[in-house]
Amino acid sequence: MADHGVVDHDWNAWETALAQFSAASGLVVSAYDTAGKRQVGPFLQSPFSKLLAGSSLWNDDGDGTRFEQELARRAAQQGQASATFCDELCVMAVPLTMFGVFYGAVVYGWTFNRFTSGMACDRIARLLGLSGARLWTQARLESPVSTTRMDTHTGLLRTLINSNTRQKEAIARLNELNRMREVFLATVSHEMRTPLTAISMRLDMLLISKLDDPVRLRRELGAMMGHVTQEARMVEDLIDAAKTRNGQLAIQLEDVSLLRILRDALSTVEPRAEVKGVTLLVSSLEQADVFVRGDAQRLQQLFWNLLSNAIKFTQAGGQVGVEVIAGSDMHTVRVSDTGQGIAEQFLPEVFGAFKKQQEQNAEGLGLGLFIARHIAELHGGMISVESAGVGQGTVFIVNLPSLLRSSGQSQPSAHL
Repeated sequence: MADHGVVDHDWNAWETALAQFSAASGLVVSAYDTAGKRQVGPFLQSPFSKLLAGSSLWNDDGDGTRFEQELARRAAQQGQASATFCDELCVMAVPLTMFGVFYGAVVYGWTFNRFTSGMACDRIARLLGLSGARLWTQARLESPVSTTRMDTHTGLLRTLINSNTRQKEAIARLNELNRMREVFLATVSHEMRTPLTAISMRLDMLLISKLDDPVRLRRELGAMMGHVTQEARMVEDLIDAAKTRNGQLAIQLEDVSLLRILRDALSTVEPRAEVKGVTLLVSSLEQADVFVRGDAQRLQQLFWNLLSNAIKFTQAGGQVGVEVIAGSDMHTVRVSDTGQGIAEQFLPEVFGAFKKQQEQNAEGLGLGLFIARHIAELHGGMISVESAGVGQGTVFIVNLPSLLRSSGQSQPSAHL
């Protein structure tokens, strides 16, 4: 999915899984978040680790905690990290990710990887304020964990993490689908009710008034026709979006004039731009033509959506520009405006279904750009967006395959 939003990481869900891994492996196990805070553990299984826990080792500011925090940080950068505490105790860390984003790490180990000595236990004991004799006595009773065994534990842990992660991602996707369904129902019910309410109110006013003013009657009927057109357009968008999602949005390919398509799209939006006071920077279209292999009706729909959006988000006195750049492989159409722009963090979401900017977006279902992108892709092209930020305007760039590769004709650059 394009965007899963901020995922709420349920650390409680890791408690049981990591406790079971600790019990099966005999290792000390903890989990840390990106801020270096221990969220799970430490789980202690061996008598030796329980002796260590009698010190300040795993306190919030303990030497062991700081040691694990550094390993967790390294695991995020390297994919896995290992080190030895006091040159004796082996500790490892593997990262936790969700949808490819790091959000924590599991740190495990605290075992000898070879038979230790009394001197080594004395060194650890002095650092932690414990009895060296007790540590040495217990260490002799426990078998070291070889590198091979540690690798086996690591493989099992990664399998456990991957299984839990897939489950958490599936739940997140289901939650996102439920959220999108709620957004869909709320958006459709609100947006489609608006023109119907306006028509109903105008009809009520006409029915309670004298119908002897032809000028007023024509004005009201014209306004209602505008609402009907708006309603019909939203229904068409819903149908197209449904076809897009199930792969049934079809196109009929033929050699078509890209400039003619743009002229038709511009003629549709010119009245709206004039009413709003937005200037269309369009020069003469009487020039060498530019051809593509495409569906003229669908391509006109694509550019109508881009031009309509540009006018919608451009204030009175602003400008909307169109430029065509012919290329040997791809023709490029740039639709730019001097409007409200798009904040950087929202750019990746622009082409999502039901994604709408709130300002000045009093109508529509937020499906236009979603459909436009799919139309471009059906033609073997692509559409992208650029914006320097809020208040800095927006540029949509459409690339469509040129006919030059098959016809061998040369076509000059065209500026609309």
